[in-house]
Amino acid sequence: MKLGKGQLQGCAVSVGALLAASCASVDQELISATLPDTPSAWTADATVGDAPVGDWVAAFDDVALTDLIKEALANNNDLRIAAANLDQARAGARITRADLLPTINATFNSSRNAIVIDPTSAAQAGATGGGTGGAPAADVDKRLWINNFSLGGQLQWEIDVWGRLLDETRASYGDARAAFADLAGAELSIAARTAQAWFALIEARQQRELAERDVAARESNLRVTDRRYERGVASSLDVRLSRSALGSSQASLALRRQLELEAARSLEVLLGRYPAAELEAAASLPVLPQLNGAGAPGDILVRRPDLIAAETRMDAAGLRARAARKQLLPQFSLSTSANTSGPTISDLIDARRLAGNLVGGVFQPLFQGGRLLANSKRARAAAESAVFNYVQTVLIAYQEAENAIAAETYLAAQEEALRLAFEEAAAAETLTERRYSSGAATIFNLLDAQTRRISAESQYIQAQQQRVSNRVQLYLAIGGDFLTADRLAAIAVETGE
Repeated sequence: MKLGKGQLQGCAVSVGALLAASCASVDQELISATLPDTPSAWTADATVGDAPVGDWVAAFDDVALTDLIKEALANNNDLRIAAANLDQARAGARITRADLLPTINATFNSSRNAIVIDPTSAAQAGATGGGTGGAPAADVDKRLWINNFSLGGQLQWEIDVWGRLLDETRASYGDARAAFADLAGAELSIAARTAQAWFALIEARQQRELAERDVAARESNLRVTDRRYERGVASSLDVRLSRSALGSSQASLALRRQLELEAARSLEVLLGRYPAAELEAAASLPVLPQLNGAGAPGDILVRRPDLIAAETRMDAAGLRARAARKQLLPQFSLSTSANTSGPTISDLIDARRLAGNLVGGVFQPLFQGGRLLANSKRARAAAESAVFNYVQTVLIAYQEAENAIAAETYLAAQEEALRLAFEEAAAAETLTERRYSSGAATIFNLLDAQTRRISAESQYIQAQQQRVSNRVQLYLAIGGDFLTADRLAAIAVETGE
């Protein structure tokens, strides 16, 4: 139920109304009003199949990729940040939980005081310079030393009658659970980024090798054209065009080499290594495994770590809003203390010297300048903000999944079309080279055929990489873990879950 301004003001004077308004930590009506109905199947693919489970990285059948992900999970600094945030959240939860328990303090004091027995003789002795002319010097030391030892203890305890402290504790533990989900999300994100960076490096290598083959082909063309020019079969225009094509190919090769080094450095940073561009990519991209289904849209609500974290923070914000409303209620506290003292340590355990008190009280806020009511409204607004943040996170998650599922179909069609275009362009290039050698084709025909083949092959390589990377994005969108069961168990042990 949603609290209005009049209801919040009524909470200050009516305990019953306040408790009734505190029946839920988050307004389900608000969530239902902002979150659209979830379909039973993805609109991008009406086929409903079970979402993949298990170690999806192994499905790529790439041992090097598996090793790289393990290295990234062990060394990546973003993951260490998420783990440190989890430790902070857990410590914060334990601190908040301590408010539910009594506070016990102990004190121990000792003192030693001197009392002068004969002040007159002591004064005379001091006036005569320490006993040289008046009273004997021994009179100066006539003092009585008194020892005093005291031991005390205090206990203070706020009795959580209305459950305010319990709500705050549950909210803090919700923060810890959200931080754990953030850690799982960081694991997933790093694994996905590592996989995509690896595939990008493979594509960069393939593009660089293609550029090298292109340069070799252009150099061969130039040699053939030079010989034809020497025999008077070709013109100087043919030679210049061949040289121009070679120069363009060499420039493209330089760019491809640069991009390959940058791709290697990007991956090395993810691995926690120095970006020295020393990683060598595999010769080809992996063959995509068969994808039989992506589950139902509603499944990602309990699979994706970011959605779990957002939902948990929403619940925690609702609990804090409820706790803030309960600040307007009376607070019951219990305080007790016990003390004992004596001239010897053994007196501290003498029951006859023990003195104590027990005090109970009720604290009811009457006027604090509107602080409590404003704090309640602020907590309420924070809870509503958390609800809207959760809804927006869910919508973005649906969008990412729908896009990745739709891309599966379109990228596959694009890859097949570009494969056909490349094969035909390669066959046309071969025919044109034969015709040029026999003089049946011009240099323009040859250069055009080679350019078409290079462009088609480059686009085909890029389409392969996009499709593989989209599969990673799909696993990420539907809440894949990229981790084996053994690795998940190890993470649970490491984080204390």
